[in-house]
Amino acid sequence: MLFDTSQLALERAISGASTRQNALAANLANADTPGYRRVDVDFHSALSAAMGSSDAPGALARTGFAPQVDRSAGAVRADGSTVDIDSESAKLAANALDQQALVTVAQTRIHILESAIGAK
Repeated sequence: MLFDTSQLALERAISGASTRQNALAANLANADTPGYRRVDVDFHSALSAAMGSSDAPGALARTGFAPQVDRSAGAVRADGSTVDIDSESAKLAANALDQQALVTVAQTRIHILESAIGAK
């Protein structure tokens, strides 16, 4: 295998962060939709479970991420919407920073590999 489990985990984490970014953006886009229930993607738990399995590479490869309705969120508006714009905006910004950090680490690992094989 060319890439190790850490690189595969980084790639899946980037995918999870991307899916979460889309879910958080959808929450903001639907903030004024009456009765809208906010969604989120808990990719950290899915990755932790995959990394803890006896077949981590296989489990990581099978790990998927899908937005789930956040049942813990109560209505924050009179129309029943569970989206708090300030909270969603903060989560969106934090997730973007997490995703950028993951991409930077993955790129650094690839550059190290390129240097080791004399590709650059």
